[in-house]
Amino acid sequence: MTNTLGMNYLASLSRFVPEVLASITMLGLLVIEASFSNRSKQIKARVVYGFATTGLVVTILALVENLQLPTSQIFYGSISIDTFSSSMKLIATISTLGVIYLSSFSKEIYSFLKTEFVVMAIGVLIGCMLLASANNFLTLYLGVETLSILSYVLASFKKVDERSNEAGLKYVLYGGFTAGIMLFGISHIFGVVGSIGYAEVAAKLGLMGNMDKLILIPSFILFFAGLGYKISCVPFHMWTPDVYEGSPTPVTAFFSLVPKFGGLVALMKISILIGVGQNVVSITWIGLLSLVAALTMSVGNISALGQKSVKRMLAYSSIAHAGNMILAIVVLKDGLNALVFYAITYTLMTLVAFYIVSIIHDKYGSDHFDRFNGLITRNPAMAIAFTIILFSLAGLPPFGGFIAKFNIISIIVKKSYYTLAVIAVLNSVISLYYYLRLVRLMIFKQSEDISEISGFNFSRQTVVAMMTLTVVILGLFWNNLFDYLSRTVASY
Repeated sequence: MTNTLGMNYLASLSRFVPEVLASITMLGLLVIEASFSNRSKQIKARVVYGFATTGLVVTILALVENLQLPTSQIFYGSISIDTFSSSMKLIATISTLGVIYLSSFSKEIYSFLKTEFVVMAIGVLIGCMLLASANNFLTLYLGVETLSILSYVLASFKKVDERSNEAGLKYVLYGGFTAGIMLFGISHIFGVVGSIGYAEVAAKLGLMGNMDKLILIPSFILFFAGLGYKISCVPFHMWTPDVYEGSPTPVTAFFSLVPKFGGLVALMKISILIGVGQNVVSITWIGLLSLVAALTMSVGNISALGQKSVKRMLAYSSIAHAGNMILAIVVLKDGLNALVFYAITYTLMTLVAFYIVSIIHDKYGSDHFDRFNGLITRNPAMAIAFTIILFSLAGLPPFGGFIAKFNIISIIVKKSYYTLAVIAVLNSVISLYYYLRLVRLMIFKQSEDISEISGFNFSRQTVVAMMTLTVVILGLFWNNLFDYLSRTVASY
């Protein structure tokens, strides 16, 4: 029996290679961190960033390999390895790599804390990967908590900044509260159904009568609170603007991407299992997602209109984009391709936006809208790249953001969700105001400061240019990528 268990465990590890590699990278970074003296800070930083980059690149290669393999369940069904979760984990790992590069030159991450930031960022990534691969509610909860605990520390990374301390405290309070609500919902689901496995819960729901299913509806709503908090959807979005504004810019960029992707994958997997059919649970669940998507898009875009801080504006923008991605979940399996394509485009747009905001913040100590006045005359390359990204975020053609939104809207129209489609289009129109407002300031407003922005050197210009060019290419030649996603992700 012991030998059989050991063989099963080893066989499971052979499909869990990306997570193992990420964990080894994190442990190696801890050893490196403890091995250098305080007098060797610069050497330690170079070694840490080099080791982290190598580890994440190898992890990316392992995830690419997983895309070619069939769906399988490991560790006695608690983990599911499939093309959909592997695709989103790949995007999350690339996002982490991009944010780690941002932290290497951002002045908001203190030089003596840069190595700690890298360690904790990879730890959050591991939590995201566990959340994305979870196949039962207990593993999902472990993923949420692994992701959350390190995120609380990251939010308050600027220890001498009161706003950063406030951001960390708010994140802890909201996170602890929603995690408790989610765990209460999970415990009630287990008490009624007698199982915590996704497939088992879905199967037993199919055998229950409508009156019995009514008992479970409040439980699923309570469970949704925990995931909704990670996705930053309404009404669990209240923490987002304050935490995003108070956190260092690399942390804000990280929160906009990695935790959100983990929550979206988990939500999609559960929705595909319980949202199918015409029973009281599925109708309520899809109705809840539809309402949340509409409110999230509307509240995010309307709240962004009057913001003075670009980071705070991007925080509300990220809430609105979360609403767009939830639309892909409303149509269940038909939205898989559109969700992954949106995540790819959103990652590139977000990284470029926060790279530029970070450089401006390092220059002036502020990310106020006025700091971007006349950017076209002070640094044309930065202004042009940011303008393209803002157009793409607004959903204007011919950029990747337009195609990402168009794909989702076309799918929900095919599924006869006409009201949601109209709300999505109207919200794209609303978003034009605050995105183009920043473009107007960069191009037409004269700046009082004509000094050079030295932080945008050649290497950073190259990285920003490559990501911006990719956003343009995705808008022009998106068919090839979408066809590839149809052959891989849709197989889930």
